[in-house]
Amino acid sequence: MKKLALAAALSAAATTGFAGNMEEPMMEAPVIVEETAASSSAAGIWIPLVLLAIVAAVVAAD
Repeated sequence: MKKLALAAALSAAATTGFAGNMEEPMMEAPVIVEETAASSSAAGIWIPLVLLAIVAAVVAAD
């Protein structure tokens, strides 16, 4: 009886390995990441300078 249960369990486990169909696998297109040209390093300083000028104008107005 043990051999019969073991055989049934192994055959059930083996059949799930073949589930599915035999279609060709679909290959996804490769993802290409293009780096944009970086702007000058001084471009990142404008926002803090503008905020500093606004704060200075508010302090000077008091």
